[in-house]
Amino acid sequence: MKQFIFVALVALICLVWTPTAIAVEQTGNRALNDINAAHLFEIHCAGCHPHGGNIIRRSKTLKSQSLKRYGVDNLEAIASLIANGKNTMSAFRDRLTDPEIQALSAYILQRAEENWHF
Repeated sequence: MKQFIFVALVALICLVWTPTAIAVEQTGNRALNDINAAHLFEIHCAGCHPHGGNIIRRSKTLKSQSLKRYGVDNLEAIASLIANGKNTMSAFRDRLTDPEIQALSAYILQRAEENWHF
């Protein structure tokens, strides 16, 4: 029984850690290693942006074509939008640290490139 619990715990850690490794790879910042961007997205973004969509403004999704159309298709632009907000989107500068914003930006850009397929 103890071995089963140990194996289940290791599997869970591997599943949770994977999105963080992707964010570290894309930004090259080792400080992001402790940040789970997928979890941050679920907490702060998925309510309005489920699966990269947008329930408030349907045309302003987090999909690659929309990000390009609105000039938010790079890490810096996404991070600025997350931090400062714009129009109906809230600013998250007071709720997220700069490394969390950077990790979340990398996660969103990567998911957009994958067309939000899991």
